[in-house]
Amino acid sequence: MTTPALSEDGFDDLDAAIDSDELYEHHRIVVDKGQALLRLDKFLMDRLPNVTRNKLQEAIKAESVRVNNLGIKSSYRVKPFDVITVTLAEPPRETDVVPENIPLNIVFEDEDLMLVNKPAGMVVHPAYNNWSGTLVNGLVYYLQNLPTSRNGEIRPGLVHRIDKDTSGLLVIAKSELAMAHLARQFFDHTIERTYYALVWGVPAQAKGTIEGHIGRSLKDRKVMAVYPEGDFGKPAITHYEVLENFSYCSLIKCNLETGRTHQIRAHMKYLGHPLFNDATYGGDRILKGQQTGSYKAFVQNTFDALPRQALHAKSLGFLHPRTKETLFFESELPADFLAGLTRWRQYGQVLQNRS
Repeated sequence: MTTPALSEDGFDDLDAAIDSDELYEHHRIVVDKGQALLRLDKFLMDRLPNVTRNKLQEAIKAESVRVNNLGIKSSYRVKPFDVITVTLAEPPRETDVVPENIPLNIVFEDEDLMLVNKPAGMVVHPAYNNWSGTLVNGLVYYLQNLPTSRNGEIRPGLVHRIDKDTSGLLVIAKSELAMAHLARQFFDHTIERTYYALVWGVPAQAKGTIEGHIGRSLKDRKVMAVYPEGDFGKPAITHYEVLENFSYCSLIKCNLETGRTHQIRAHMKYLGHPLFNDATYGGDRILKGQQTGSYKAFVQNTFDALPRQALHAKSLGFLHPRTKETLFFESELPADFLAGLTRWRQYGQVLQNRS
């Protein structure tokens, strides 16, 4: 039997998958007890990465997606405790992580945990198109017998993560005790997490809180959208404070109460202030300021100096899982972020001198 090759989203050749002699379960989702009634295709779009709504509807129609072991329509509204499965002809990828000798910037380490300062450009854990060269590959090489996070995901030792092009601090659990205690602190929102970001413009309020559910955009699966009415996505809360005002750009501090995918990036876009040079959320073009040649050149040169979204995980505070001591770690801004910030400080001073 010839099995169809899986695409990045894992849903190509659906008819072949259904006609195959043997099917393999790729996903099994038990719906939370508090889940509101929601269309099956919309529900799955927020749970399965890199899958378009059209592909999901095709999969549901082909009965590659089943609810409580029954074929179902896309319009079916999921209910608490429904069991949703996705089966395909191709077996799931092996979950073994290959150890790789990747340099790690270790800030702190003891028998229970370690703090790593991740550079921008490094993917945290293996996923589609990034099965090697990740932080986890380096961790597996550096440490043995790391605990695996919930549901057996390929995330040894990780209790949280940051985006590929975001720099900054991550805490790694080295023991089951540490994994359980740290995961609980994240769940209870008692972890202190501070991020620094450069954003376009200056928020009207110097301090504020952004509340709005975050879920995958129905138009673009790579983008997270804010749903203020709470009809889709998961609850998300970001507290922010303006630290420096450069007229056309500003440095802000963000404290996360929740930890949703792209939370700061999506929330700041929703507020009308996308992160500087964040291509995914529209920050990689001039959004504030003059249209003069000199200003355009300044922005382009600053893009070149800071060639990624201007976001850095600056500090982490939490209770040590064994000693219960309050630990707090802070990292310096990396060179590219500092270069972009310095250019904006200088430009802001020029604007101030003109006024």
